[in-house]
Amino acid sequence: MAEDHCSIKEWPQMMRPREKLLRLGANTLSDSELLAIFLRTGIKGCSAVELANRLLISFGGLNPLLSANEAEFCKHLGLGPAKYAQLRAVLEMSKRFYQYQMANSLSLTSSSATADYLVQLLRNLPYEAFIVVYLDSQHQLICSEELFRGTINSANVYPREVIREVIKYNAAAVILAHNHPSGIAMPSDADRRITQRIVETLSLIDVTVLDHFIIGKNDPYSFADHGLL
Repeated sequence: MAEDHCSIKEWPQMMRPREKLLRLGANTLSDSELLAIFLRTGIKGCSAVELANRLLISFGGLNPLLSANEAEFCKHLGLGPAKYAQLRAVLEMSKRFYQYQMANSLSLTSSSATADYLVQLLRNLPYEAFIVVYLDSQHQLICSEELFRGTINSANVYPREVIREVIKYNAAAVILAHNHPSGIAMPSDADRRITQRIVETLSLIDVTVLDHFIIGKNDPYSFADHGLL
């Protein structure tokens, strides 16, 4: 006999993810409950929470699901192009909100604050990106932008492009960052070389490189904290 799966609407109200979020706050929800709210509905014989649990197991957790490309995402039961577009929109809104909050309330004066900001920008990208964060003389955020995309090496990260943007924004200091989609946040020889080239180039116009962060799946790697700047 097939197992009887009741829908979330038949659950006690205090157990429903949406009602729990409204009553207790989003931080009280599990990964599967948060994902269930995003999914909104399950599939035949499977509630949204059950589907969310299956997806988390299949992807290996929430972060791999959020960083999956379209092909990887859409091959799973209950997902498709519309859900993928919705997810990318949610992630982009979150990134822009966090960037606005940082720009209007915090100066990036500590390694931890900077790392938190960059994790929001980079951790869930499905590709490798090189970002420059432009700061004023008080280390307040002017803006950040993705300058290069792809493998980070001397062939496709150009210090002259960095210096042109620094002048455009009238920045007094910069923070460099890139992500390793593989998840291992350790600098390669190419990472070290390009960092040194950018430091030397910007020193010619009295602009300081405060740090270079590598964002992986675990703790970010800081060049400054490891004495590499």
